[in-house]
Amino acid sequence: MKKILSFSAIAALAASLFSCGGNATQANSEERDSTFTSLNQPEWSRNAVIYEINWRQMTPEGNIAALQNQLPRLKDLGVDILWIMPVHPISELNRKGELGSYYAAKDYKDVNPDLGTREEFKAFVDEAHKQGFKVIIDWVPNHTGCDAVWVEEHPEYYVKDSVGNMVGQYDWTDVYKLDYSQQATRDAMADAMKFWITDMGIDGFRCDVAMEVPTDFWDAVRPQLDSVKGGEGVFMLAEASKPELQKHGFNMGYNWPMKDLFSEIAASAGQYTFKPDAKFPVKNATAIDSLLAAQKADYPRDSYLMNMTSNHDLNSWEGTEFERLGNLHKAFAVLSYTLPGMPLIYTGQETGMNRAFEFFKKDNAPEWEPRNEYFTFYQQLNNLKHSQPALQAGEKGGEMVRFETTVPDIYVFSRTVDGKTVTVLTNLGASEAPVQFSADAPEVAEMINFFTSEAAELPAAMAPGEYLVFISK
Repeated sequence: MKKILSFSAIAALAASLFSCGGNATQANSEERDSTFTSLNQPEWSRNAVIYEINWRQMTPEGNIAALQNQLPRLKDLGVDILWIMPVHPISELNRKGELGSYYAAKDYKDVNPDLGTREEFKAFVDEAHKQGFKVIIDWVPNHTGCDAVWVEEHPEYYVKDSVGNMVGQYDWTDVYKLDYSQQATRDAMADAMKFWITDMGIDGFRCDVAMEVPTDFWDAVRPQLDSVKGGEGVFMLAEASKPELQKHGFNMGYNWPMKDLFSEIAASAGQYTFKPDAKFPVKNATAIDSLLAAQKADYPRDSYLMNMTSNHDLNSWEGTEFERLGNLHKAFAVLSYTLPGMPLIYTGQETGMNRAFEFFKKDNAPEWEPRNEYFTFYQQLNNLKHSQPALQAGEKGGEMVRFETTVPDIYVFSRTVDGKTVTVLTNLGASEAPVQFSADAPEVAEMINFFTSEAAELPAAMAPGEYLVFISK
């Protein structure tokens, strides 16, 4: 028989290792594992790929008209959901840098004039829909900029200190925190979010630091948003790794722990170069199993996690995928597409861009043409995600079947749905290693190499960073 790591069987143990306090019981883990999200995941999302648009830096013009011209290229790339970084006007008081942070909103019901007008944004959404995309916008519900319209019009919406002054949070000196103990704040936020659905036609939201807003707000606002959207409702992405958010409020959360684990594995293989003095725990590929099992125990069934090797925060503050993952960056990208969840591409990744974007001022756009090997690489991965039912997100995706190897850096698994199998092999270590199995090897005789279309064949050894994806004929 195949050597299967059953995540259901070991979930309770893994949850006890990863949960806060470290004392989760098996009964509690089984209860979580049997609990579905109350949300109905839209079928179009099952094999979808999300693309994050840094609109300021994506084009030389940095406006919505230029962005609209990028839609045919993104269609060719094969992405499905366009997540646009915050589109609101940016506050001027305490502004950071020349243009300020996208995340210091001045007016929730307007469009940044650098980007365009509300009419132009609506036209962009309409055209994106015609080309088959879903559009979600970055929403910043935890705080506003320091001179936002609400500061003067509704000071009661904000958290105050002991002497009545509005306060920020962390080192975010350009924002004031909103007070969700006030029903008026909640009502105003819900109203602003509905505006973007009813008047702008968007399909959902990526919600910044969603864990800083009370969960019961999300649970209450979600049915309101679904009601005004109609049909399958909105698609909601939480910038958080907090399971309770995905029970009633959010379709998908950030897989921050997997991002961190990718960096730890790469650092253990000597590939992390962003901060030479950074210290990481020593991890090998088998740590992925424990994390997946813990997540299966903790998260509502049929909820999604978003896998990534970059995004705007990572690119600007934690290093590019090349600096964090080194020669393993493509192997980890393959895993982000083939492990459970939905993969993300960030602006410029499809060019192999190995630099950080400026965050508070205009930067040079990537060179989109001619298209290079990275465009082809991500285009192929998008096709893989779209064409393989085993890679569906949520409950409809194939169960992970792991094949243990004698070298823990060699990570091999299969996923199968409707008789169609995807088998993945990667070397996440520092050196070439033999591909030898502790028990049965995966059956690949009736499979082909996805990237070459040649007959599948298990290798005797794999180089560091090498990856193989086999699919059923």
